[in-house]
Amino acid sequence: QVQLVESGGGLVQAGGSLRLSCAASGGTFSNFAMGWFRQAPGKEREFVARISWNGASTPYPDSVKGRFTISRDNAKKTVYLQMNSLKPEDTAVYYCAADRRNAWNRIYVEQYDYWGQGTQVTVSS
Repeated sequence: QVQLVESGGGLVQAGGSLRLSCAASGGTFSNFAMGWFRQAPGKEREFVARISWNGASTPYPDSVKGRFTISRDNAKKTVYLQMNSLKPEDTAVYYCAADRRNAWNRIYVEQYDYWGQGTQVTVSS
């Protein structure tokens, strides 16, 4: 069983930056691909970023491309999401997730096995 705990969310002005962290425990972190998703009020949870066990990232969706970067530190069992040039439409609860399969382009919620509790990101205009 893998436990995931996100941190780093908060309130930021438009144009600002945040770095989210997700610490894993209870499993072999380097065996998992890791993803970030987000869910805004009244909307479905959507894919934001994914990184394989060896650091290769899946293409980002257009909504965050060029602004968000996913990375991981297997020694620290942590995955990060660096978010720059934040916009009000980035406001959401951000979740990290672990996938036991390292295939490249897995971007759907149901493809992930473990989830964190989420961290709120609010971007003011």
